[in-house]
Amino acid sequence: HSEITKLLLRGQSIQAQEAAMEYASVFGEGDFYLEIQNHGSPDEELVMHGMSEISASTGIPMVVTNDAHYLTPKDADTHKLLSCIRTGAVLSEPGRGTLPNDQYDLKSTVEMNELFPEYPEALRNSEEIAKRCNVQFTFGVLRLPKYRISGISDTELYFRSLCESGLRGRYGNEPPQEAADRLAYEYDVIRRMGYIDYFLIVWDFVMYAKNSGIPVGPGRGSGAGSLCAYCIGITDIDPLKNGLLFERFLNPERVSMPDFDIDFCIEGRQQVIDYVTKKYGADHVAQIIAFDTMKARAAVRDTARCMELPYALRDSVCAAIPEDLNMTIEKALEQSAELRTLRDSDRQVRSLLELAQQIEGMPRHTTIHAAGVVISAEPVMQLVPLQRTESAIVTQYTMGVLEQLGLLKMDFLGLRNLTVIRDAERQIRRRQPGFSVQRIPEADPGVFTMLSNGDSAGVFQLESDGIRRVLMQMRPKDISDLIAVISLYRPGPMESIPQYLAARADPGKVHYDHPLLEPILKETFGCIVYQEQVMEICRTLAGYSYGRADLVRRAMAKKKHDVMEKEREVFLHGNDSCCGAVANGVPEETANAIFDRMAAFASYAFNKSHAAAYARLAYETAYLKCRWPYEYFAALLTSVISTTGKLKEYVGACASAGIRLLPPHINRSEAGFSAAGEGIRFGLLGIRGVGKNMAEEWLSVRRDHGPFSDLQDFLESCPENSINKRAVESLIRAGAFDGLGWNRRQMVEQYEGMITAISARKRSVVSGQLSLFADLYPVSEQVSHMRAIPVPEYPERILLEMEKEYTGVYLSGHPLDRIRDGLNLLHLPEIADAVRMKDGQKLRMFGLVTDIRTLTTKKGEKMCTLTVEDFTGTVECVVFPKLYQEQQPLLKMWSVLCISATVSRKENETRLLCDSVLSEEQMHAYVQKRCVLCVKLDDADTKLLEQIYNMFVRFSGTQPCCFWLNTSRRYLYPKLPGGGVMLSKEFVQQLQKLIPLSRCGLIEKKR
Repeated sequence: HSEITKLLLRGQSIQAQEAAMEYASVFGEGDFYLEIQNHGSPDEELVMHGMSEISASTGIPMVVTNDAHYLTPKDADTHKLLSCIRTGAVLSEPGRGTLPNDQYDLKSTVEMNELFPEYPEALRNSEEIAKRCNVQFTFGVLRLPKYRISGISDTELYFRSLCESGLRGRYGNEPPQEAADRLAYEYDVIRRMGYIDYFLIVWDFVMYAKNSGIPVGPGRGSGAGSLCAYCIGITDIDPLKNGLLFERFLNPERVSMPDFDIDFCIEGRQQVIDYVTKKYGADHVAQIIAFDTMKARAAVRDTARCMELPYALRDSVCAAIPEDLNMTIEKALEQSAELRTLRDSDRQVRSLLELAQQIEGMPRHTTIHAAGVVISAEPVMQLVPLQRTESAIVTQYTMGVLEQLGLLKMDFLGLRNLTVIRDAERQIRRRQPGFSVQRIPEADPGVFTMLSNGDSAGVFQLESDGIRRVLMQMRPKDISDLIAVISLYRPGPMESIPQYLAARADPGKVHYDHPLLEPILKETFGCIVYQEQVMEICRTLAGYSYGRADLVRRAMAKKKHDVMEKEREVFLHGNDSCCGAVANGVPEETANAIFDRMAAFASYAFNKSHAAAYARLAYETAYLKCRWPYEYFAALLTSVISTTGKLKEYVGACASAGIRLLPPHINRSEAGFSAAGEGIRFGLLGIRGVGKNMAEEWLSVRRDHGPFSDLQDFLESCPENSINKRAVESLIRAGAFDGLGWNRRQMVEQYEGMITAISARKRSVVSGQLSLFADLYPVSEQVSHMRAIPVPEYPERILLEMEKEYTGVYLSGHPLDRIRDGLNLLHLPEIADAVRMKDGQKLRMFGLVTDIRTLTTKKGEKMCTLTVEDFTGTVECVVFPKLYQEQQPLLKMWSVLCISATVSRKENETRLLCDSVLSEEQMHAYVQKRCVLCVKLDDADTKLLEQIYNMFVRFSGTQPCCFWLNTSRRYLYPKLPGGGVMLSKEFVQQLQKLIPLSRCGLIEKKR
């Protein structure tokens, strides 16, 4: 409501008229109107009469308006639902933010005339104002800013000189003719299409980043296919060596602008944006709005909440919707029998899905585009509407509209892995000065052996379980294989992986539909993998220009069926600009099959330029992991220091690699994780309650002061503003002061008094209130007589729980350590293995219970979910009512359990559905009774057999044991004093000295 409307509704008509006359005097005649609306509300009737009287008294004209919130009255319910989602209300009590009826639709002229028959003049005024609101948009005209550099007036000449000097820098003083010709061609296309300033703008901020020590990615997207970009240093991927197409990035027939996407170190990205903002002016640069839309599951969840449906019903409906990025409720009903059953058997679910479909795909809220920045020749506000967020000025138009208006959109992406590489390099240089990933060997055999073994945890783009399996099958030998892996492991091309691997292993299995395809598909063994291959097929078989071939690729990628069918005819029989495949000697049936194959893969096929750039980063991270594991994992852990799930995952990867994670220490830890001689030292920022500024202040004091002698020395030496009780307690409980005199319990019980005493002493010094002995003792000595209360240390289990609580992981030990050796002989899967298993797989594993949630079913039966942890990770285990009732005494916090379970994978999460549970003691008894320790040997290993037998005699006990002789394929049961061996930590350690544990194991006896 306006000020005038509010006064009228309060019955203050005189004050309303005075306010109207004041506004009219400010805006002037013809620019101020009295607004009336009619949506069936009594308040609106009152306001209409009041406005009419003011207009009659003052001569201020009236205008009718339509408060439209949706298109038609039938959309009112959808609007009400959206309002409830926005405000957190429910449909039964919508509250504020919802409209009173269904009349807030977009009304036609006829409808408006019917609503306001008594106000024809106000209706005419509405039309007049509409005519005056005349905004024209100019589409298809580039509004690129000019590149500005002092002393340079001819940017074309400057760009050309950069390219030519860069060509010599990349290829030597006598570059190959192929490179010189390609450069000349690209330069001519860039110049004719008016993109020289665009290239220079990108080159300028990329050079700024590199010169400022901000890591920049080797390339991203189709821009990596440009030789000009490679020569001037925008990209670092050689397009000639990798067979990359410039035309995929830019060609004379391209309608839309080219697009350089640049990856920066995540910590330096904003600095580059600030540089661009300063260079071109804050009013010429803006970030871009984006809309988060409601996907199928989100729409169902929000709608279910507004309908006040039970959580269990909501979760079951969501779980029945298949996992897919572009999944809709309609598609889900087609694909999921479970969802159809829920809909058909439950009226509430039917209503839920119908309502959710109405809001599916709608914007839920605005956000800022993750990377997009607009740079304009004119002030941005003169071209597009803007809005201010807490952190930035943002366009109100989305990226697509901005491109249509000819504005330059740049993608400044923050890539965590670039930060990881930089941090790893810094740590490596402590041991090898001058080290740089830019100078590592291009095909280190050890790196590819590691990847071939599926050991790719922490390796950029190669971490998923599926891609690990492909790596183990493919056994890559060079970066070109990594390019293929990254491109193949996607929907669509993924179907070609078996064919690709078979043909790669056996050239006799390579098949080409026509001989003309061989030079195009030879590198991928007859499979279409890259978008560039689609373009080359169109060009080679049908005579297309690169420009037209790219347009066809785009149409296929976007599944524009009408365009594709027209293009099929051109591909087969040609037109004025190309001959067609049939005229080129390709049988029509074969040409049709090839076109179908292209169309099937083009929507999923990968941009080879992008894959080549990311394969380079994948190789760099794999090299660092292989050759500098301590430094690399330290940098990797630092990059996820505030992401508990990822931190646990990589801590598990460290354990698998045999890398010790050392506890935090106030004298040895850095802010992040750091490579230490014997392992990786936990970073101070990984401790709960420790902030960045705080940690940096402590480290600064430590550099000047030297190592802290104890907690008191730390508190006295650090500024008061860097000390608070919560942070100090966190440091103590995490073990950061271990080994400095007092035990943790003494420090926990006395740190508050110590802080208070030291703080009081510091204040008295500042205020000049020195004691009688101030001249005799320095400040640090006057609180030096604090004595530790003689209390014993906490039990080991409590110490470990403290570490877990304050760092997220166990550090000085693990509750499962005492059974680790036994577990090594059982060869059971670990949680890291479980989360990679398929849905429905069975397993048995050991774990520590770290959380229990008890639930009650609809039938009133008790069940629970357990959070279970081992050395490699954490997983949720579901214990259903029958098992819960049977085994409830075993289901306790911090108990060690042997769990037999079924893997359940839903919503991209893995849970274990428990089939049976054994306590540690029960499992020990089971092993004793049902298992045999078996050692595998070759028949010729008589000396080794004798050594192991003698060791068995020394560790005589009751655990049955045997030898399996590989050559003669028979068991040998040794005669031992106790009938078997005694399993212990020392026994396993001695056995491991004689033979790898992979050749030993506890196996179940045959029944």
